Amino acid sequence: TSVCTGAFLLAASGLLDGRRVVTHWTRCEELARKYPQLTVEANPIFIQQGNLWTSAGVTAGIDLCLALVEEDLGRAVALEVARHLVVFLKRPGGQSQFSVTLSLQKGGSRFAELHAWIAEHLTLDLNVATLAAQAGMSERSFVRHYRSETGQTPARAVELIRVETARRQLADSSVSIKRIAVHCGFGCEETMRRSFLRAVSITPQAYRERFSSPG
Repeated sequence: TSVCTGAFLLAASGLLDGRRVVTHWTRCEELARKYPQLTVEANPIFIQQGNLWTSAGVTAGIDLCLALVEEDLGRAVALEVARHLVVFLKRPGGQSQFSVTLSLQKGGSRFAELHAWIAEHLTLDLNVATLAAQAGMSERSFVRHYRSETGQTPARAVELIRVETARRQLADSSVSIKRIAVHCGFGCEETMRRSFLRAVSITPQAYRERFSSPG
Protein backbone atom coordinates (compact mmCIF):
# COMPACT_ATOMS: atom_id res chain seq x y z
CA THR A 1 0.00 0.00 0.00
CA SER A 2 1.01 3.63 -0.44
CA VAL A 3 -0.38 6.88 0.91
CA CYS A 4 -0.16 10.14 -1.02
CA THR A 5 3.18 10.49 -2.86
CA GLY A 6 4.29 7.10 -1.53
CA ALA A 7 3.00 5.89 -4.90
CA PHE A 8 6.28 7.16 -6.38
CA LEU A 9 8.19 4.59 -4.28
CA LEU A 10 5.99 1.72 -5.40
CA ALA A 11 6.24 2.91 -8.99
CA ALA A 12 10.04 3.02 -8.79
CA SER A 13 10.07 -0.58 -7.56
CA GLY A 14 8.13 -1.71 -10.64
CA LEU A 15 5.29 -3.16 -8.56
CA LEU A 16 2.73 -0.85 -10.13
CA ASP A 17 3.59 -1.51 -13.78
CA GLY A 18 0.45 -1.94 -15.88
CA ARG A 19 -1.88 -1.02 -13.02
CA ARG A 20 -4.37 1.73 -12.24
CA VAL A 21 -2.99 3.99 -9.50
CA VAL A 22 -3.65 7.27 -7.73
CA THR A 23 -1.63 9.79 -5.75
CA HIS A 24 -2.24 13.31 -4.48
CA TRP A 25 -3.97 15.25 -7.25
CA THR A 26 -1.16 17.83 -7.43
CA ARG A 27 1.35 15.08 -8.33
CA CYS A 28 -0.69 12.92 -10.70
CA GLU A 29 0.70 14.50 -13.86
CA GLU A 30 4.26 14.08 -12.59
CA LEU A 31 3.67 10.43 -11.70
CA ALA A 32 2.19 9.72 -15.13
CA ARG A 33 5.06 11.49 -16.86
CA LYS A 34 7.79 9.66 -14.92
CA TYR A 35 6.12 6.25 -15.12
CA PRO A 36 4.17 6.00 -18.42
CA GLN A 37 3.64 2.28 -17.82
CA LEU A 38 1.11 3.19 -15.11
CA THR A 39 -2.51 4.27 -15.58
CA VAL A 40 -2.69 7.26 -13.26
CA GLU A 41 -6.18 8.42 -12.28
CA ALA A 42 -6.50 11.79 -10.58
CA ASN A 43 -10.04 11.42 -9.26
CA PRO A 44 -10.39 8.47 -6.79
CA ILE A 45 -9.30 8.76 -3.16
CA PHE A 46 -7.86 5.26 -3.32
CA ILE A 47 -7.57 2.39 -5.79
CA GLN A 48 -7.22 -1.33 -5.20
CA GLN A 49 -5.56 -3.43 -7.89
CA GLY A 50 -5.26 -6.98 -6.62
CA ASN A 51 -3.09 -6.87 -3.50
CA LEU A 52 -1.73 -3.40 -4.29
CA TRP A 53 -3.42 -0.27 -2.98
CA THR A 54 -2.62 3.40 -3.63
CA SER A 55 -4.31 6.45 -2.14
CA ALA A 56 -4.58 10.18 -2.67
CA GLY A 57 -3.58 12.64 0.08
CA VAL A 58 -2.92 11.88 3.74
CA THR A 59 -6.57 11.89 4.83
CA ALA A 60 -7.38 9.50 1.98
CA GLY A 61 -4.89 7.13 3.62
CA ILE A 62 -7.35 6.80 6.52
CA ASP A 63 -10.05 5.74 4.09
CA LEU A 64 -7.68 3.24 2.51
CA CYS A 65 -6.82 1.75 5.91
CA LEU A 66 -10.50 1.46 6.83
CA ALA A 67 -11.09 -0.35 3.52
CA LEU A 68 -8.29 -2.78 4.40
CA VAL A 69 -9.90 -3.42 7.78
CA GLU A 70 -13.28 -3.96 6.12
CA GLU A 71 -11.82 -6.44 3.63
CA ASP A 72 -10.17 -8.47 6.39
CA LEU A 73 -12.67 -8.16 9.24
CA GLY A 74 -15.94 -6.92 7.76
CA ARG A 75 -17.92 -3.68 7.55
CA ALA A 76 -19.07 -3.65 11.19
CA VAL A 77 -15.51 -3.70 12.52
CA ALA A 78 -14.41 -1.04 10.02
CA LEU A 79 -17.24 1.26 11.12
CA GLU A 80 -16.35 0.71 14.77
CA VAL A 81 -12.75 1.64 14.02
CA ALA A 82 -13.97 4.74 12.16
CA ARG A 83 -16.02 5.77 15.20
CA HIS A 84 -13.01 5.21 17.48
CA LEU A 85 -10.91 7.44 15.22
CA VAL A 86 -13.70 10.05 15.24
CA VAL A 87 -13.89 9.82 11.46
CA PHE A 88 -17.25 11.28 10.46
CA LEU A 89 -17.56 9.49 7.13
CA LYS A 90 -16.16 6.24 5.78
CA ARG A 91 -15.68 6.98 2.09
CA PRO A 92 -15.49 4.40 -0.72
CA GLY A 93 -12.55 4.56 -3.09
CA GLY A 94 -14.64 5.98 -5.91
CA GLN A 95 -15.15 9.24 -4.06
CA SER A 96 -13.58 12.27 -5.69
CA GLN A 97 -10.48 13.95 -4.24
CA PHE A 98 -11.96 17.40 -4.73
CA SER A 99 -15.23 19.20 -5.41
CA VAL A 100 -16.62 19.43 -8.92
CA THR A 101 -16.71 23.22 -8.96
CA LEU A 102 -13.07 23.42 -7.89
CA SER A 103 -11.92 20.84 -10.43
CA LEU A 104 -13.76 22.67 -13.23
CA GLN A 105 -11.76 25.80 -12.40
CA LYS A 106 -8.34 24.15 -12.74
CA GLY A 107 -7.46 26.39 -15.66
CA GLY A 108 -8.85 29.59 -14.13
CA SER A 109 -12.16 31.12 -13.08
CA ARG A 110 -13.43 32.33 -16.45
CA PHE A 111 -16.59 30.22 -16.15
CA ALA A 112 -17.06 30.51 -12.37
CA GLU A 113 -20.18 32.66 -12.75
CA LEU A 114 -21.60 30.21 -15.27
CA HIS A 115 -21.05 27.30 -12.86
CA ALA A 116 -22.83 29.22 -10.10
CA TRP A 117 -25.73 29.91 -12.48
CA ILE A 118 -25.90 26.24 -13.49
CA ALA A 119 -26.09 25.19 -9.83
CA GLU A 120 -29.06 27.53 -9.35
CA HIS A 121 -30.92 26.40 -12.49
CA LEU A 122 -30.49 22.62 -12.54
CA THR A 123 -34.09 21.93 -13.57
CA LEU A 124 -33.66 23.80 -16.88
CA ASP A 125 -32.64 22.15 -20.15
CA LEU A 126 -28.97 23.04 -19.83
CA ASN A 127 -27.97 22.33 -23.41
CA VAL A 128 -25.07 23.97 -25.24
CA ALA A 129 -27.27 26.70 -26.71
CA THR A 130 -28.55 27.70 -23.26
CA LEU A 131 -25.09 27.68 -21.67
CA ALA A 132 -23.47 29.57 -24.55
CA ALA A 133 -26.15 32.25 -24.37
CA GLN A 134 -25.65 32.57 -20.62
CA ALA A 135 -21.89 32.91 -21.16
CA GLY A 136 -22.42 35.47 -23.93
CA MET A 137 -20.60 33.39 -26.54
CA SER A 138 -21.38 31.62 -29.78
CA GLU A 139 -22.02 27.90 -29.39
CA ARG A 140 -18.90 26.87 -31.30
CA SER A 141 -16.64 29.28 -29.42
CA PHE A 142 -18.18 28.32 -26.08
CA VAL A 143 -17.66 24.57 -26.57
CA ARG A 144 -14.06 25.08 -27.67
CA HIS A 145 -13.07 27.45 -24.87
CA TYR A 146 -15.01 25.60 -22.19
CA ARG A 147 -13.37 22.27 -22.90
CA SER A 148 -9.94 23.86 -23.17
CA GLU A 149 -10.28 25.57 -19.78
CA THR A 150 -12.09 22.94 -17.74
CA GLY A 151 -11.07 19.68 -19.39
CA GLN A 152 -14.74 18.64 -19.64
CA THR A 153 -17.51 18.93 -22.19
CA PRO A 154 -20.37 21.22 -21.13
CA ALA A 155 -22.73 18.22 -20.88
CA ARG A 156 -20.34 16.32 -18.61
CA ALA A 157 -19.84 19.39 -16.41
CA VAL A 158 -23.59 19.83 -15.98
CA GLU A 159 -23.92 16.17 -15.04
CA LEU A 160 -21.15 16.45 -12.44
CA ILE A 161 -22.66 19.58 -10.89
CA ARG A 162 -26.03 17.83 -10.70
CA VAL A 163 -24.42 14.83 -9.01
CA GLU A 164 -22.58 17.01 -6.51
CA THR A 165 -25.79 18.85 -5.61
CA ALA A 166 -27.68 15.56 -5.27
CA ARG A 167 -24.94 14.18 -3.02
CA ARG A 168 -25.42 17.05 -0.59
CA GLN A 169 -29.18 16.58 -0.56
CA LEU A 170 -28.89 12.83 -0.03
CA ALA A 171 -26.54 13.32 2.91
CA ASP A 172 -28.24 16.30 4.54
CA SER A 173 -31.96 15.67 4.07
CA SER A 174 -34.63 12.99 4.18
CA VAL A 175 -36.15 14.08 0.86
CA SER A 176 -36.97 11.05 -1.31
CA ILE A 177 -34.51 10.03 -4.00
CA LYS A 178 -37.24 10.51 -6.60
CA ARG A 179 -37.77 14.15 -5.58
CA ILE A 180 -34.03 14.82 -5.43
CA ALA A 181 -33.68 13.45 -8.96
CA VAL A 182 -36.30 15.96 -10.14
CA HIS A 183 -34.91 18.88 -8.11
CA CYS A 184 -31.42 18.32 -9.53
CA GLY A 185 -32.57 18.13 -13.13
CA PHE A 186 -32.10 14.41 -13.75
CA GLY A 187 -35.79 13.94 -14.48
CA CYS A 188 -36.04 10.44 -13.01
CA GLU A 189 -34.33 8.12 -10.54
CA GLU A 190 -32.83 5.86 -13.21
CA THR A 191 -31.05 8.74 -14.95
CA MET A 192 -29.64 9.90 -11.62
CA ARG A 193 -28.55 6.35 -10.76
CA ARG A 194 -26.60 6.04 -14.01
CA SER A 195 -24.97 9.43 -13.47
CA PHE A 196 -23.94 8.47 -9.92
CA LEU A 197 -22.37 5.23 -11.13
CA ARG A 198 -20.37 7.14 -13.75
CA ALA A 199 -19.28 9.92 -11.38
CA VAL A 200 -18.74 8.26 -7.98
CA SER A 201 -19.10 4.51 -8.64
CA ILE A 202 -21.99 4.14 -6.19
CA THR A 203 -25.79 4.31 -6.44
CA PRO A 204 -27.78 7.16 -4.84
CA GLN A 205 -29.37 4.73 -2.37
CA ALA A 206 -26.00 3.33 -1.31
CA TYR A 207 -24.61 6.86 -1.05
CA ARG A 208 -27.39 7.89 1.30
CA GLU A 209 -26.92 4.77 3.44
CA ARG A 210 -23.20 5.50 3.84
CA PHE A 211 -23.19 9.26 4.18
CA SER A 212 -26.50 10.50 5.57
CA SER A 213 -26.16 12.54 8.75
CA PRO A 214 -27.35 10.78 11.94
CA GLY A 215 -30.94 11.73 12.75
